[in-house]
Amino acid sequence: MDEGGGVPGRAEASVPRILGRDPLPGGWVRGGPPQVWLLRIADHAPEPPEVYERILDADERGRATAFFRDLHRERYTAAHLGLRRLLGAYLGTGPADVALIREPCPGCGKPHGRPAVAGAPLHFNLSHAGDLAFFAFADTPVGADVEEEQPAEVVDGVVRMLHPDETAEIGALPGPDRAAAFARCWTRKEAYLKGTGTGLSESPAVTYVGSGAAPVSPPGWTLTDVAVGAGHAAAIAVATA
Repeated sequence: MDEGGGVPGRAEASVPRILGRDPLPGGWVRGGPPQVWLLRIADHAPEPPEVYERILDADERGRATAFFRDLHRERYTAAHLGLRRLLGAYLGTGPADVALIREPCPGCGKPHGRPAVAGAPLHFNLSHAGDLAFFAFADTPVGADVEEEQPAEVVDGVVRMLHPDETAEIGALPGPDRAAAFARCWTRKEAYLKGTGTGLSESPAVTYVGSGAAPVSPPGWTLTDVAVGAGHAAAIAVATA
């Protein structure tokens, strides 16, 4: 996403920068639009353990070693190394020196809300699905989500969890169109809930974000769809104040 001012729009966020292909960013400048990045993990050789052991913090290393399958460990470490490299570039520090914390949960006040960098004016969010890792950065709280399109039987089983109007919208579509509509709706919803810090402790049936071509932004937030390639959907949610 290009530098500049203004409110994020669909065109601005339609094509993310590709981590590993595009140059790392310069220092974060407040007042510009959100920025989004995409990492295609299969395009890169797996990082050796000594790299992530040197850069990731103790919590991240513990999560990495807990994966039973090498593929899942490689995807997790690639996503979190990518996040730290981007944050380090924006904040002018080494990736290993980025101090990640959790903000208080808006529901219970315990430290398992939005991830954050201690003392930094930059908000961020990370999502990964299959071979993709998706990153969003903004001046205000931001949520990001990327999802693979799901087979019909999964959509049919989960669509009833959405807002009733969204369930009706998707149910009215021809069968071949439902997977893409569901993916659009779900990524918008997850991005918004991650942005607020509540996550799925709020039922997906509560907030309407729509399943059509354009998202419906909840009060106080701007939802934007992001094009990440065939078979996937992605969205960001940015607090407007």
